[in-house]
Amino acid sequence: PRSAQCLIESLGGSLTLELVLIPSGTFMMGDARHHQDEQPIHPVAIPSFYMGKYPITQAQYRSVMDGSNLETALDYPIENISWHDAREFCTKLSQKTVREYTLPSEAQWEYACRAGTDTAFYFGDIITPELVNYNGNYPYNGAPVGENRGEATPVGIFPPNAFGLYDMHGSVWEWCLDGYQASYQGAPTDGTAWVADRSDANIKRVMRGGSWDYVARGCRSAVRCSLAPEIRIGGCGLRVVLDTDFNKAVKPGNG
Repeated sequence: PRSAQCLIESLGGSLTLELVLIPSGTFMMGDARHHQDEQPIHPVAIPSFYMGKYPITQAQYRSVMDGSNLETALDYPIENISWHDAREFCTKLSQKTVREYTLPSEAQWEYACRAGTDTAFYFGDIITPELVNYNGNYPYNGAPVGENRGEATPVGIFPPNAFGLYDMHGSVWEWCLDGYQASYQGAPTDGTAWVADRSDANIKRVMRGGSWDYVARGCRSAVRCSLAPEIRIGGCGLRVVLDTDFNKAVKPGNG
């Protein structure tokens, strides 16, 4: 058991957005045991930041995007959203709260997911469907075959990591700011997002964490997946981050 410093953002009525303070630190990003795009392993220094305690839910998404008040599926993660949709959500959330919310960088995401671990998952080197919502028909590293739920589950029903974050493995893929690169050669070491060609609006964008319909191997802390920014698929959602300096985070002219 550990404690985490939290921030609760009101989204109107009883609907809130819970964020956890991720402490600053340095970690080794990547995994030499698997894909080339997870290499070379390299040290990254991460300043502290706030990150959503859970993936953004359907209720939170609809409330921010169009003011809807959902009466069902309140705690299920939003799915079938593109990178452009995710960025638009961050823009509207920032306008609503007068704070500058954004998607995490890949480095922020992996650092937050690992929470001080260097194993395949923040649980260790295996997972089971009792710990993560993924396709249990395809286990990893000697774990037993288990349940394949075949659908999303409410956020927060599985154990969190040491930083107090839930559903970082499985559940839904989470969009990051970064453009996809085939390796970490030349990647930033300060935790910022990496977009090699910022003039190319169609560069593939990175997703992290795996999903409810994905294999265990693909839910590891270091796994990287990518899609064109306009693509919408099931099992793909988002999580937001916020700068710890609220004065810096407030949008100019709004407070």
